[in-house]
Amino acid sequence: MAEEALIVIDMQNDFCPGGSLPVAEGDKIVPLINEMIGDFEHVVLTQDWHPANHSSFASKHPGKQPFETVEMPYGQQTLWPDHCVQGSGGAAFHPALKWSKAELVIRKGFRKGIDSYSAFFENDRKTPTGLAGYLKERGIGKLTLVGLATDFCVAYSALDAVEQGFETTVRLDACRAIDLGGSLETMLGKMRDAGVTLA
Repeated sequence: MAEEALIVIDMQNDFCPGGSLPVAEGDKIVPLINEMIGDFEHVVLTQDWHPANHSSFASKHPGKQPFETVEMPYGQQTLWPDHCVQGSGGAAFHPALKWSKAELVIRKGFRKGIDSYSAFFENDRKTPTGLAGYLKERGIGKLTLVGLATDFCVAYSALDAVEQGFETTVRLDACRAIDLGGSLETMLGKMRDAGVTLA
C-alpha cells in the first residue's frame, strides 16, 4: 500500500446535516471512511477554508440567492450559503471522523477572490494547491477518493488527479452528492470518460 493514498475530501461539519451547506446523509459515510483510513498507509485530507467575505458566498452578491450563478474572472461560479469559514465550528472535521492519522491537510478556498473545488487546483484551473507535487515526491501514484460532495469537490479532484497522471478511483459508497440540477449524472459521466474508476 506504500504507493497508494486515500484522499478524504471535505468531511466537515458544514457539509453534514445540521451544517450551513448540508449534503443529504453526508454524516452516514463517516464509519466507512474511518474503516478505510485504517486500511491505508497514506491518508490526506482536504478542508474547505474560506475567509468570512469569500467571493463564492451569495451573501456577498446583493440580490443573489444561494445556488444561483455569477460570472467571475475565471468563469461561471455557483454561489453558496456562507460555509466553512476559517476557524469556525462548521469548518471543523466531523467529530466522529478519525482523521488524526492524516499526514497532510490541504486547505482550499482560502483566497478571497477565487473558489476551490479540487484538491489539486483552484477554480481558475491554474493555481495549484501543491498536492500533486507532494504525492509524486513521496512516490504515490495511485489514489482513492472519498468524501463530500461526489459531484463537486470529489469529482473535480478526481478529474484533476487523472490529468496529473494518477491512477484514480472514487469509492461511490463512501461519497454523497449535492445533485444540483442533474450535476451528479453529469459529473459521473465526466469522471468515467476521463478514466476515473468508479467503484
